[in-house]
Amino acid sequence: MGSGFSSFLVLSSAPSAPAVPPETNLGDLPESVVGSVLVHLNPQEICRLAALNRAFRGASSADFVWESKLPENYDSIISRVFGDGNEFPSNLCKRDIYARLSRPNSIDGGTKKVWLHKGTGRPSLSISFNGLSITGIDDRRYWSRISTDESRFKSVAYLQQIWWFEVDGEVEFPFPAGTYNLYFRLQLGRSGRRFGQRVCDCEQIHGWEKKPVRFQLSTSDGQKSMNECYLTSPGNWKFYHVGSFVVAEDSKVAMKVKFSMMQIDCTHTKGGLCVDSVFISPK
Repeated sequence: MGSGFSSFLVLSSAPSAPAVPPETNLGDLPESVVGSVLVHLNPQEICRLAALNRAFRGASSADFVWESKLPENYDSIISRVFGDGNEFPSNLCKRDIYARLSRPNSIDGGTKKVWLHKGTGRPSLSISFNGLSITGIDDRRYWSRISTDESRFKSVAYLQQIWWFEVDGEVEFPFPAGTYNLYFRLQLGRSGRRFGQRVCDCEQIHGWEKKPVRFQLSTSDGQKSMNECYLTSPGNWKFYHVGSFVVAEDSKVAMKVKFSMMQIDCTHTKGGLCVDSVFISPK
């Protein structure tokens, strides 16, 4: 018994092992710290990281994170896109505002669509041929409207033949500061479906090889751009670059942009062209 008691005293006097601190992980980070990291990521990355744990999920909903992804004048864009009525809820968080502005929203009677470019957070804009002024568009001898899934507006204008080819348009929009490119989306030939396959009828294509098409744009603050090129690549949709314009940092009013394309040499006809839309995108 004496030896047993001695052994107990030895064990009791032995130094105890140091306490092991609990392991830390990403879930232990404060949401404010996580949010300060998320502001430097793009929206797709933020949404992916939100699935990691509770801290990232909470931080990914923070207003200051999503406000950094919105253009600085998003209130003006909301007014232009949704009007001043009750169509746009006033109690949305910044994440939901971003989501609403990121999907294509129709304006001006459905002739235009606006959405935020996911890379820059600035607006992109597409204008249907129905929102343009096209010489002879209502004369069936020259033009026809074709339903197609190859346009975001579900229809394009097809030119059979004409002497004077001219398309004009304009848009007024509160673009945030930055540089923007403007394009016409065109295709030589009339595409369709046959036995489930895409085909393109190129029989009516003529006249475009004789003279280039002139593209022009001008802005309400005096910027101008002009470009000439031949239409090429039958059977393929192409974006023809008209030019670029810059919105200044201190701009407080909506920018008005006018644009056109023309080939008005009346010594020959031209035809076999599909006109889809005008596309404005941040650079």
